Amino acid sequence: MPIFDQNFSVRVYYEDTDAGGIVYYANYLKFFERARTEWLRELGVNQTKFLEQNIGFVVRKVEMDNVAPAKLDDLLNINSTIVTLKRASLIFYQTITNQAQQVICLATVRVACVNFQNAKPVAIPESILGAFKRVC
Repeated sequence: MPIFDQNFSVRVYYEDTDAGGIVYYANYLKFFERARTEWLRELGVNQTKFLEQNIGFVVRKVEMDNVAPAKLDDLLNINSTIVTLKRASLIFYQTITNQAQQVICLATVRVACVNFQNAKPVAIPESILGAFKRVC
């Protein structure tokens, strides 16, 4: 059962494509990251504040399925759903569709909250958990 669902749009630019005008596969990871970052911003989470405390989110695991190609000038929608929320991690299910609602890419992304000084997992700060709880 989804905990939170968010949409974010991105246009495909020339810099996102390969020589054939198709989105280079690694750029889907960038689109997913932008969507998660904008989702945090919408919740009022200031990541800079946590980085100053040496705390942040890192991607621990990604499973991605490239279903169809996205092309130059496509308008893509990235849907992000939190499917699991734990003390120090969360799992997103993310999809990218084009303007014709065709599925382009699917991913399951496990994100961990870590202390950058010792590179160890740390509990997600209460202020961020509070933001999650407001939308759940």
